[in-house]
Amino acid sequence: MFIQTERTPNPATLKFLPGEAVMSTGTADFRDTESAERSPLARRLFQIEGVTGVFFGGDFVSVSKSDDADWQSLKPVILGVIMEHFVAGHPLLLEEAAQTVDEEDDGADAEIVAQIKELLDTRVRPAVAQDGGDITYRGFHNGIVMLQLQGSCQGCPSSTMTLKMGIENMLKHYIPEVLEVRAV
Repeated sequence: MFIQTERTPNPATLKFLPGEAVMSTGTADFRDTESAERSPLARRLFQIEGVTGVFFGGDFVSVSKSDDADWQSLKPVILGVIMEHFVAGHPLLLEEAAQTVDEEDDGADAEIVAQIKELLDTRVRPAVAQDGGDITYRGFHNGIVMLQLQGSCQGCPSSTMTLKMGIENMLKHYIPEVLEVRAV
């Protein structure tokens, strides 16, 4: 098994591509050892000193590190853990727990919400996934779209620019009712 790595816009996160599907549907974001209890792989990665976050996408695993950790030391250990996991055929998640989505919508805006979700799914999420992260819709109320950044996007120095200059401008262009985009 050969696992490729890619840098992400977030210098504290690396993207690992095992060459096979990681998540068949959706994503999974783990920000601490407690949340990683439902994933044998995430739990093992959090045992590596310096690992602060694990994110599973369709065909990649993003791993975030602490500021004092160094990729030169972490990368071989992380590669070993990921390779061992996939070669052994262990499950990624112990149970498929449904992700809760705190959508806060104005019922009258169903058509606008559908347009927002369509644009996010077709234009934004694929680009964000290339950078080792994900963005999920969390609500629309009074012209404000609420989004949650996950994976390498969470804490990325350029995430505010992406939200405001990229996503907000695109949504405003296609959907005049959108006034602002905020991160949750």
